Amino acid sequence: MLELQNISFFIEEDGRKKEIIKDVSFRVDEKFVVITGPNGGGKSTIAKLIMGIEKPSSGKIFFKGKDITGLSVTERANIGMSFAFQQPVKFKGIKVFDLISLAVGKGSPISVEEACAYLLEVGLCAKEYLDREVDDSLSGGELKRIEIAMMMARGTELSILDEPEAGIDLWSFQNLIKVFERMHDVGKGSILIISHQERILNVADKIIVIENGKVSKDGTKEKILPGLLSELDSCEHFAI
Repeated sequence: MLELQNISFFIEEDGRKKEIIKDVSFRVDEKFVVITGPNGGGKSTIAKLIMGIEKPSSGKIFFKGKDITGLSVTERANIGMSFAFQQPVKFKGIKVFDLISLAVGKGSPISVEEACAYLLEVGLCAKEYLDREVDDSLSGGELKRIEIAMMMARGTELSILDEPEAGIDLWSFQNLIKVFERMHDVGKGSILIISHQERILNVADKIIVIENGKVSKDGTKEKILPGLLSELDSCEHFAI
């Protein structure tokens, strides 16, 4: 479904090129794929490159066999990709109901019952949230759940979530996993998750480890996770 071929990404820092992502190649065809690795290793940058928020300095990105390297964020969204930020975006003046309705994209507003159903999926009492603005009055955890509800409403073939567990401590991980299952059932594609959490790593079909901007490990959970957990026990900057 998704393939990165020799992706590199540079930024200018103090008049010099700083290499953030270094010749990264991998495929995402499985149901649940988790990208993990040390803090500052390049995981979130890779997610942004996939979605088109950042543009690679070299290399190519393919989605369903099509070269999408030059496509914009909007164009990628239109062909079946969605993205949930580590820190959800706020939309002052826009109500939760309006965002859910836009995500469904039927061309006309959805019913209150339909919008409620998506919010209930992510553990929010729908009637309390539909008329609220997506602004600072909502906590980080609430914003995160609303963003995930929007992704469910879109039902895209590739859903990318950057640390979806952040800010939802009071909501059980088991419920979060169920939401991932539901997203897959709707989109019939792949869920790509950036995460450090062992409970999320445990549901992965495939784990990709990014260290120092490179792929250091890539394989099934059974192949990667046992050794990864051993390494984590002695590595403070890569804590689960």
